[in-house]
Amino acid sequence: MSEAWILKTLGFAILVGSVMALIEKSGGINGFVEYVHTQRALVNSPRSALLVSYVIGIFIFIESSITSLIAGAVGKPLCDKEGVSRAKLAYVCDSTSAPVSSLIVLNGWGALLLGLISSQIAEGIIGGDSVEILIDSVMYNFYAMVAVVLTFISIWFNIDLGPMKNSKAIAYIESNSSKEYVSMWLMILPILLMIVSVFVFLYITGDGNILKGSGSSSIFYTMLVTLGFMFIYYVGSKNISSKVYVKTTFLGAKKLFPIAMILLFAFAIGKVTTDLGTGLYLASLADENLSVYMLGAVIFLLSSLIAFSTGTSWGTFSIMIPVAVPMAVAMDANVALAIGAVISGGVFGDHCSPISDTTIISSLATDCEVVEHVKTQLPYALISGVIALVLFIVFS
Repeated sequence: MSEAWILKTLGFAILVGSVMALIEKSGGINGFVEYVHTQRALVNSPRSALLVSYVIGIFIFIESSITSLIAGAVGKPLCDKEGVSRAKLAYVCDSTSAPVSSLIVLNGWGALLLGLISSQIAEGIIGGDSVEILIDSVMYNFYAMVAVVLTFISIWFNIDLGPMKNSKAIAYIESNSSKEYVSMWLMILPILLMIVSVFVFLYITGDGNILKGSGSSSIFYTMLVTLGFMFIYYVGSKNISSKVYVKTTFLGAKKLFPIAMILLFAFAIGKVTTDLGTGLYLASLADENLSVYMLGAVIFLLSSLIAFSTGTSWGTFSIMIPVAVPMAVAMDANVALAIGAVISGGVFGDHCSPISDTTIISSLATDCEVVEHVKTQLPYALISGVIALVLFIVFS
């Protein structure tokens, strides 16, 4: 609770509920569904409903939490209308947030990785340019690449694996049905504002450098700005009264308060595991008898274990890069491959973990139970993980 970024992330998780509830109350979701489904016929199948969220996940790569939120908000009504389960939507949101953010590193992910690589250069462990090393490393981020491709395949061919076969769709219910026509801009404008605000606050918190901006501060302030804009827009246009606005804001926040508590305990467990030195201990065990040809695979598995048990890919990067780089140098192996294995393992373990913030935020963005999301996503994540493991052995 003493960490500012944790408090802001918890605040974000609660305020998301308010924003989602207000958008729903305004009727903007119905207007959007009416436009893309009936007027334009852009979405007319389960495949096209999921592809909308998939495309959003690919193109909004600036912050994984905002990616999941927007992809979930836009995809929910379309998937309900087309009979797609919330679990499948949560999988699509989760599989295009962290993986894409770790591939297109023009964001906070890139800033963190650059910092960690630069510290290895500063200590004289490796030489070269940190940006070049990062770009080379991203080329070995096999898990993220495979996960993004597999997600597209599962959408296009409607592939449901394991528990996903039993996940049920939620019937689409129109709100504000008394109104003849509700503008889709009641939903679109707040979402556009969220996208723009994240960039603006990353720029402000990074003192003019988006890459050095604070992700937790940016998403928290973005939610506050969005709520303020929605009050002016919704109440000013007489869509809802100020009394209804306040009531809906509190009800939405109350709905997601339990999710914020899960997130809080997840952070606590992750901190304990980190303080125990789990990652360093596992790495020391692996370093004793290791073939250079297995280096990439072992680093990938270690990073996966740490990310799964701590629920944080960023924490895993911070633990494993200072361990993996010296290991690669000592064995005269490819340093970029070792860093790529850390990134891949961090994203994979985080993807599978029930205490991961991205897992929990993807669940809340799509209104899917966290446990159901983890169970239904796991088979897809494991397939991607196994393929990535094989690729690391081959490239090593």
